Amino acid sequence: MPHSEVAQLRKKILEEYEAMERGLIGLASGTAQHAFIEARMRRVDRYHEQLVQYIGETEATLTVCELYIQAIG
Repeated sequence: MPHSEVAQLRKKILEEYEAMERGLIGLASGTAQHAFIEARMRRVDRYHEQLVQYIGETEATLTVCELYIQAIG
């Protein structure tokens, strides 16, 4: 398993979630806020797909969930 690629993807996912949280409390509202969060979620989906290649579907999904809880929870 390429640890550095997995670590980089984990970092990117966490950054996207943190940006989403800031977007929820930021100045944007309504459609602009929704579009911002949707774009971030699409990136997380792409990173998830890449993670699957390295660590498998189940572990990738667990990782994404754990990072969400870490960032938002």
